Order: sequence, then C-alpha cells, then structure tokens
Amino acid sequence: MAKHQRASGILLHITSLPSLFGIGDLGPASYRFVDLLADSKQHYWSILPLLPVRFEDCNSPYQTSSAFAGNPLLISPQQLVKAGFLPKLATEQTLKSDSTVDFAAVYPKKQIMLKAAYQNFKKSKIETSEFDAFCSRNEHWLCDYALYSVLRQKTGKPWYEWFPSIRNRELKIITQKQQQLNEEIEAEKFSQYLFFSQWYRLKEYCKTKQISIIGDLPFYIAPDSVDVWMYPELFRLYQNGKPKYVGGVPPDYFSTSGQLWGNPVYDWQKNKETGFEWWINRINHTLTLCDRLRLDHFRGFVAYWQVSAKAETAKSGHWIKTPSNAFFEMLKRTFPSLPFIAEDLGYINEPVKRAIDQLNIPGMRVLLFGLDGSKANPHAPENYAKNSVAYTGTHDTNTVRGWFTTEADAKQRKTLSKLIGKPVSKRDVSFEAVKLVTSSLTDLCILPLQDILGLGTEARMNNPSRPIDNWQWRATEKQLTSMRLAELLEITVTANRD
Repeated sequence: MAKHQRASGILLHITSLPSLFGIGDLGPASYRFVDLLADSKQHYWSILPLLPVRFEDCNSPYQTSSAFAGNPLLISPQQLVKAGFLPKLATEQTLKSDSTVDFAAVYPKKQIMLKAAYQNFKKSKIETSEFDAFCSRNEHWLCDYALYSVLRQKTGKPWYEWFPSIRNRELKIITQKQQQLNEEIEAEKFSQYLFFSQWYRLKEYCKTKQISIIGDLPFYIAPDSVDVWMYPELFRLYQNGKPKYVGGVPPDYFSTSGQLWGNPVYDWQKNKETGFEWWINRINHTLTLCDRLRLDHFRGFVAYWQVSAKAETAKSGHWIKTPSNAFFEMLKRTFPSLPFIAEDLGYINEPVKRAIDQLNIPGMRVLLFGLDGSKANPHAPENYAKNSVAYTGTHDTNTVRGWFTTEADAKQRKTLSKLIGKPVSKRDVSFEAVKLVTSSLTDLCILPLQDILGLGTEARMNNPSRPIDNWQWRATEKQLTSMRLAELLEITVTANRD
C-alpha cells in the first residue's frame, strides 16, 4: 500500500490468535487471519512487538530480553511438522484452546518441542545450509543473544548478579563458556532460525494478499537483557550493572501515581557519540520484519521521564532532554522513506509536536481519549489530521464496550452520542465507534479486533495500572467467523478505504 493511500487495518497480536497449543502462533490460524483481512478489504495488520518475553516480567512484549531476537513461543509446532523437524503431534502435546493464554503451561511445552526439533535437525541435516546462512547474516546479535539465554537459564539469575568475570564479559571466561556450552548455544540459535523462517514466510504470504504489517518498537529494554549486558555504556547504570535511574511517565490517564516501568534509561550522550549505531541496527533489523513501524513512547526521543531506581512511584521523576535533533537527522538519512508512526499519546508538548511535524510522520488519534467535550482535544474526531492514524482504542486501553460500561461518565457518553448522531447503548457502541473512526479524515485507521467484535472488558489486552494478568486475551475460532467481520467489509467500502 502507498504510504498516504486511504486504508484501514486490524490490531491483533500473534498471541491472540487461536491455536491448539495454548497461545497464538505462526501456524494455520495466522494464515487464515491474513485471508480474513483480505476478504474484509483491510490492508494492514498491526501487531505488538515480536520480541522474547519472560514469565517473571509478566509476559510483556515491552519488557523484552533482546531488541533483536524473536519470541520462540510464537513458533508453530504444526509448521515444524510440515518442515520435517517434528513427527506427527500427539494429543498430549496440545493445550486446551481457550480464550486466554496460559503462559505457565505454554513455556515448558514449547521448550520440549523446540529441543526435540533441534535434535531432529542435527540427525536429519534438513535445511543445514539455510541455518548456517541465517547465523552468518545475524551474527552481530545472534551469538551474544544465544550465550546470554543459555547463561540465564543455567544460573536462573539476571546478568547483573552473575560472577563479575562473566558480568563484565572478560574475554577469557566468555570464550571458555562459549566452548563449554556450544551445544546449548547452537540450540538457541536454531530456535531463532525457526522463528524467523516462519515469520518471513508469513510476511511473504501477507504480501501476496496486499497486506502490510505494522510492527511495534518498544522504547525501552528490560534491565535483565542481552543488550544492557553487552552495551552497558549506552545506559545509565551503577558499576554492578543495576540501573541508577528508570523510565516511566508522570501521573496520567492510566494512573494517579504515574507509571514506573523499571527499565534503565539511556545515556543519550554516549549513544550520540556512537552515531546512534545500536538504534540504527535495531530499527533496520525490525523493519525487515514489517512494512511500517510504530515508535512506542515517541516523546521519549525528545525528552524522557527519569526516576531514581530507588523511588517507589513515578511522581518524583523529572524530564530530561535528549539530543533529539541529531537522532532525527540520523533517522532521515538512514531511513529516507520514514516508514514510521509516532505513538504520541500522553503528555505531548510543543517540542514533541514539532518533531513529528518536521519528520512528517503520522501520529496516533484515539477515539476513547477524545470524548471529554473539549474542542481543542486532538483526539476528538473533528480534529483528526489527514496524516495521522485513527484508532478506537489501543492495546493499553479498555475495549470500547468495556470503557462504555465501566469507565465512561455521563459527559463522555453524551459526547460520543452527539458524534454518532444518536443515543448509543452498550450493545451497539463498539459498532458505532468503528464506523465513526473508519469514516474519519485520516489516511489510515486501525481497529482492535475486540472492538470490531463488540467485546467487553474481558477482552482487554493490557491494563498499565495493573502489573499482572495482562497480555492473555485470545480470539476464538468462532469469533473469527463472526458476522461483524462481514459488517466491517461494508463499513470499509462505504468509507472508501477498500
């Protein structure tokens, strides 16, 4: 799709797809979803980060252990059988297909399957040359990630609690560990090969259906990650590797005490001295996985909220400016087409607005944030700019129906009814919100599948004010055949987004 062509798409993370294995993956359901997008005249599939998640980090794709690796939980066992890496799957290898992800059950099941796939790969020699080529192409991150992952599993501890010789990456001890753990390291590399092989096949299928993928780049990296271990100088850390300061945001729509994310903040001056090399490599790599890229927490590139790592809430933080002009010049030189979407939600001041305007990239407009009745609210549909992306809600908000029934006050309901042109009930509010956003002026609109289906709070993907029980929602096979999707086709054609 041309960058400024009028179009629409659906927001649905891979984990939210149906499957037989307890979590959505890159198997048959993902291909059926691409067909569904095409049949509904959608041209974009918007996803969350594809990066590794950890159970102790609440399975969040925004608290990742690597800026480059893929999430092995998304590898499809059915595709492994098809490729010859696994025999026919036994019933006991499946997990009850449910409306939520059971991460506690999924982790060990996938680990067993991936170990078996690696052993069969070694015996059969299937795709050996392809694996070698993959390792060669990705050497700049893959070797470090594989070693880190094995050491993390062996020790059960974050890297900053390892022996100082390993924590500080002393050449002699690192070489020794690479030799001792060669077999486990190769297995980790093989899992990454499987993920990327399956992903690129799916991406190619999307291309045949004229579906573009919108990826998502988290602004921060988890403190216990291979990137912080390998490049501690790029972050503001104590000598022992623990963060001096952490990122977050001040009190906002989601939390009266602000959000304390716990990620180490960047040393932007050191990043600038390297020519932002880590950022260039990271963005370039991510753009091989998608067609356009949502830059999460865009305002952090201009100024970020810095909080002492010892603080209990984010209230005590303050804004720190970055060398944003130099960073954005680097972006323009390296990625001249600027295939980005700025996540410009929350507190956005004039310097952030100027940066988005100067880059000429679209920002986000979210209907649920535009219903306070203020004529100056940028999220009110009458204020949407053509070069922006309209959403009913995001992965961090409630669903439209959930918001309407549990969060909206009388003024917000009245504002929404006025925009729609008639009183709305919880039964039809999602459908009317989808129509409202789709008919807006913006070049692109992205609709969470939950709102298309008219689902309530039970289908919320993430609640930033709640640290547990997030990222679990899944669509069922029945929901993916809902008549609502036929209605979406009609709405899309009427809005001239087909």
